[in-house]
Amino acid sequence: MTTPASHPLPLDALFLPAGVTGLPMHAEQSVQRCAACAQLLSPLDAAPDCPRCGGLLEIIHAPPRDAGGATLSATAIKQQFEQHCCARPLGHASGVWRFESLVMPGAGPSIVSHPEGNTPLLSRAAISRYTGCEGLLIKHEGHNPTGSFKDRGMTVGTTQAVRIGARAVACASTGNTSAALASYAAQAGIPGLVFVPAGKIALGKLAQTLAYGARTLLVKGDFDACLKLVQQASRELGIYLLNSINPWRVEGQKTIVFELLQQLGWNAPDFIVLPAGNLGNTAAFGKALREANALGLITKMPRLVSVQAAGAAPFARAFREDFAARYTVQAETIATAIRIGDPASWDRAVRAIRETNGIVITADDQAIIDAKLTIDGAGVGCEPASAASVAGVRQLVRDGIIGTHDTVVAVLTGHVLKDPGMLVELHQRDDEVRANRPIEIEPSVRAVDAVLREMHGSMS
Repeated sequence: MTTPASHPLPLDALFLPAGVTGLPMHAEQSVQRCAACAQLLSPLDAAPDCPRCGGLLEIIHAPPRDAGGATLSATAIKQQFEQHCCARPLGHASGVWRFESLVMPGAGPSIVSHPEGNTPLLSRAAISRYTGCEGLLIKHEGHNPTGSFKDRGMTVGTTQAVRIGARAVACASTGNTSAALASYAAQAGIPGLVFVPAGKIALGKLAQTLAYGARTLLVKGDFDACLKLVQQASRELGIYLLNSINPWRVEGQKTIVFELLQQLGWNAPDFIVLPAGNLGNTAAFGKALREANALGLITKMPRLVSVQAAGAAPFARAFREDFAARYTVQAETIATAIRIGDPASWDRAVRAIRETNGIVITADDQAIIDAKLTIDGAGVGCEPASAASVAGVRQLVRDGIIGTHDTVVAVLTGHVLKDPGMLVELHQRDDEVRANRPIEIEPSVRAVDAVLREMHGSMS
């Protein structure tokens, strides 16, 4: 089921070779490169995209090297990461910054960390039975400080804002990005602006943004309108953009893959399945696997599976046509975190899917709700968009693409309390047979006993 990794790209194709001249200032360890035209920029350049062609930027690092300048072996790199685990004498408390040499080498005193990462890899029989995959593991990014994977990218993006002396940071958001930006901007002492679609942000996420002190701008439009506005503001007002098109955000988000590989003893799974909205994680996961493969950290390439909500699925439509065209849609889905009709990280994500022999599928809202009820009922819990990954595993098992005994990691991107309004409404719906409706009782032990008897009866 996996894609062979016996012929990885050469290190010089992915990392900065030693002794190269003509690179921008401060590029001894990292450089920004346009993915479209290969223009090189200093790692301290604040441009939101390529100044020559407008293409997306990516970060190219020097491979981890020893004191003499020789590239470390795969074994030595793994040992370095192990030494930097939080419980070790040389450890980072953060599950992002233990991988500093492949994220932002030399960040040192500039690091803004909560800390984040160190999220669990869970096995739950109820979820495995639901999907039909006995080898299913759950990587729960809702255990991050603000309750979503966004913290991984935001610790790196905010650290970069500190390094360049940004006057303010900003993002467009459906909610999770704004919560993370607000928290990390507050910690760094940098003004934060978040652009959110008016009336289309979950209450839990808006509450976090307000609590952490970022200025919240309710834009009359959808997420895509917010992103266009914040990009224009970044160019014209000198605000540092912290959406996932920011290449340093991608560096933080790729540590989800580094960490799960480390948790698996660097034995790569057959599939990694994730929700897909703006496609930042799809791009980040592809970059992580590309680098891990080139450095010899893994010996096989997992297949990436990006799952879009059926009502917000331009990338899935393009996949079915071998990415011959790029599409946009008017997005509508209960999964607000992936309700995006014009994904910004499109080109990067196409590369990730192609290089991993990946798959892009859709899950309708009912499939997402069913998966969420199963995840919640197993005591794990997640926001609606997260459940798209588990819904995707179930679908691919039924289609015969994922085998019962394949090793599969499904990523849950956000905490169950990210969308409390939807959660309460769901469990009071008359048409939902699995709804856990509140029960009004008389103030008597007999009434409590009746409820207990009913509960035992339903479990037998």
